Amino acid sequence: MYYVGVDLGTSAVKLLLMEGTGRIVNIVSKEYPLYFPHPGWSEQRPEDWWSAVKEGLKELTANCDKSKVAGISFGGQMHGLVLLDKDDNVIRPAILWNDGRTQEETEYLNETIGREKLSKYTANIAFTGFTAPKVLWVKNREPENFAKICKLMLPKDYIAYMLTGCFCTDVSDASGMLLFDVEHKCWSREMMEICGVKESQLAAIYESYEVVGTLRPAVAAELGLPEGVKVAAGAGDNAAAAIGTGTVGDGMCNISLGTSGTIFISSKKFGVDRNNALHSFAHADGKYHLMGCMLSAASCNKWWMEDILRTSEFAQEQAAITDDRLGNNHVYFLPYLMGERSPHNDASARGTFIGMTMDSSREDLYQAVLEGVAFAIRDSFEVAKSLGIHIEASKICGGGAKSPLWKKIFANVLNIRLDLIESEEGPGYGGAILAAVACGAYASVEEAAAKLVRVVDSVEPDAAIAARYEERYRKFARIYPTVKELFSQIA
Repeated sequence: MYYVGVDLGTSAVKLLLMEGTGRIVNIVSKEYPLYFPHPGWSEQRPEDWWSAVKEGLKELTANCDKSKVAGISFGGQMHGLVLLDKDDNVIRPAILWNDGRTQEETEYLNETIGREKLSKYTANIAFTGFTAPKVLWVKNREPENFAKICKLMLPKDYIAYMLTGCFCTDVSDASGMLLFDVEHKCWSREMMEICGVKESQLAAIYESYEVVGTLRPAVAAELGLPEGVKVAAGAGDNAAAAIGTGTVGDGMCNISLGTSGTIFISSKKFGVDRNNALHSFAHADGKYHLMGCMLSAASCNKWWMEDILRTSEFAQEQAAITDDRLGNNHVYFLPYLMGERSPHNDASARGTFIGMTMDSSREDLYQAVLEGVAFAIRDSFEVAKSLGIHIEASKICGGGAKSPLWKKIFANVLNIRLDLIESEEGPGYGGAILAAVACGAYASVEEAAAKLVRVVDSVEPDAAIAARYEERYRKFARIYPTVKELFSQIA
């Protein structure tokens, strides 16, 4: 049988067709526009997602036996606000995860309502990208649109609704809304009252691997697929990517080096750190996870190479950074080019070089950029360790993970083994795995991940290099607290 994973991203939807054995049969990508109606705003039209998904599904299954397509599930961009009226028309363009318009609403939630109450209600505090501040923004700035709301949903859930007619969400994606009681996996009545939202406007909640429905007859006919194709709830993109990398069970870890960077730690138990430095979310395997997200990861590398050095010779520039230099650099870099989320939650933070002297070289500065991203991920790693979570190894994926040098730096900065997996398809592969579990091909997400996700290479830390990085990290960790007050003045 075949299983489809739909990775609904910010720039494109990527659809993946997987056999029950885990073999990827086909991959199709369809782009759609991104709109910036005002500085700092970021929007998309849900109708564009739906058109792209339909065209993608037709192309994806064009050359296979469509009768063998058994299930569809998702990994989707998180936090986006999709609003439908009583006739299921989209009320306004979706406000996306990277939209920064809600600073006043976020401050209201964190300062007036209070971080302690938010953490009690939802296990998290407010960030500008989260959904609840967006709801308040619409309520405050577009009351005529707020009055029309019949259904409030997340991006991937709009696609599930269009496919099945089921108004649904999953626990992992709902966790990033700041409307969801993560510990008890239900909507927070306190947050609904704060945001002026009724429970009838919020979706039915499912585990990520649960079936929410089957294809609407008209949709099945248009796509040429059986009406009995099962659609599973799916997951937020980071949770789906974790499934796709086998990051399930207790104390498993995945580091993703994309435009932004994440460290994702799965746990059988619910937990919240005292400063809410990490997101505490439900996981797509039925348990929980902690996640640290830095806003600029591989994008720091791209910025340094393409905008500053004006070259695309990444391998050539990295070749000069030899093992003897690792842990011996006197230059440090704070990688906060877009502000920072975890663990500082400081939109005013900025990228900073410190420690340069007259003998600082081009290689020193480039090395500092790569090390700064690794040190920033370790900041979140340290928060997880403070909760008693022991991490012996981590998967690593994303564009940045293609660099042997950067993987070596990460392995030694964190002083753990890094495993590389066979498939680099992240959320799409995770979505396909969730579909397979929903259809009964595997008894659980953990069983599916154990059988389908294969480690093909590993990078071990070097004791001497790791010891040098331990000393350097302790100094790095003191820089942000020292210069923090300056950022708000110069931002």
